[in-house]
Amino acid sequence: MEGIKRIVKKTPVVRNIARGMMAMLAARQKGPFNSADYWERRYRRGLNSGAGSYNRLAMFKAETVNRFVAEHEVASVIEFGCGDGSQLKIADYPAYIGVDVAQTVLDATREMFSRDSNKTFVHTNDLGPQHKAELSLSLDVVYHLVEELVFEQYMSQLFDAATRFVIVYSSNNHRESDSVHVRHRQFTDWIERNRPEFRQLGVTKNPYPEDVRDLDNTSFADFYFFERLPATDQA
Repeated sequence: MEGIKRIVKKTPVVRNIARGMMAMLAARQKGPFNSADYWERRYRRGLNSGAGSYNRLAMFKAETVNRFVAEHEVASVIEFGCGDGSQLKIADYPAYIGVDVAQTVLDATREMFSRDSNKTFVHTNDLGPQHKAELSLSLDVVYHLVEELVFEQYMSQLFDAATRFVIVYSSNNHRESDSVHVRHRQFTDWIERNRPEFRQLGVTKNPYPEDVRDLDNTSFADFYFFERLPATDQA
């Protein structure tokens, strides 16, 4: 921990990474990892949603989802894990519901978009059957769902809220991780087992694949697209 504290005095990017490492180490010392507590503490410390919500990765994500929304004439979007709003600033959605587990960041994003009546924000605990949209969206969240029950609940909410489409931006494998707040999963297996009424439309590979020398501008996540089948096509 002392070595990390010395690193905090370095550049802003390194400071942000080091502070995140300190928060993770502190969480590990306190006992079993809790996803919701981790993100609440992170935002209270003044940290952001992570490198994936900024710079060229954010632009790639925005361009991909905005294009899908336009091409499929999507009228409404619900995002599970809306984060600090930086990604949302460059999104183009007709109507939007942002959902998150961290009250601190929800308060901040509500204030940030307070003049936009097309955007509303809801805590995960306050979700109801009325919170649905044509497109259900998950960006850089699935691999942060460390606990099994949290993963199961999240995936159920994500797909149950979609009337037409689901988009997931995540890793999709069982690789090991050194990070206490990252657990890679083959999440498409869960969909095949639990939501057969959805079919996969395709995959868009990340043009900036993970490079350990530049983690702020590269990622192990790709886009996965799913469509709810018409009732007549569901077995």
